Amino acid sequence: MSKVIWKPGTFIYPLPVVMVSCGDMEKSNIITVAWTGIINTDKPMCYISVRKERYSHDMIANSKEFVINLTNEKLVYATDWCGVKTGAKVDKFGEMHLTKEPAKFVKCPLIKESPVSIECKVKEIRSLGSHDMFIAEIVSIDADEKYIDEKGAFDITRCNLITYANGKYFTLGKQVGKFGYSVQKKKKHR
Repeated sequence: MSKVIWKPGTFIYPLPVVMVSCGDMEKSNIITVAWTGIINTDKPMCYISVRKERYSHDMIANSKEFVINLTNEKLVYATDWCGVKTGAKVDKFGEMHLTKEPAKFVKCPLIKESPVSIECKVKEIRSLGSHDMFIAEIVSIDADEKYIDEKGAFDITRCNLITYANGKYFTLGKQVGKFGYSVQKKKKHR
């Protein structure tokens, strides 16, 4: 069986789908983003890519701050809705009954219903054509305590996080391995 060749495009899937909150506690917005990821460990850094004509673009460019709110199965409707409506015409927090929660290190609100909110400060804006990439330092990770296990570790399997692939939303499936398991020494049984 051979591969079919298509023209170049955006086909790296699945992607995380997140709700990015921006602005401040008075004037805020939520934009749904699937073009996001980690780009550095020390200092922890990430990015989001946003079309220049989006309402949130200038809010983020001017404040140099945003919050990445991870989304789960309970938030899939709000995630989609916030991605197809413009904050210039609707209050997304109000319409989707989402709760603004003050952040610790940025002025943008967190989405209380999100299992994890990642506070970010923009360090660089790269214009890439259709989108601007906001490269940011992660200044805080705010995790809902109900996802912390008895050992104090974040249990991502309890979040029911969602992903985006080719126009559709999916929940994450079962764990099939862990980092380094392919080279891990087998335990000897006595």
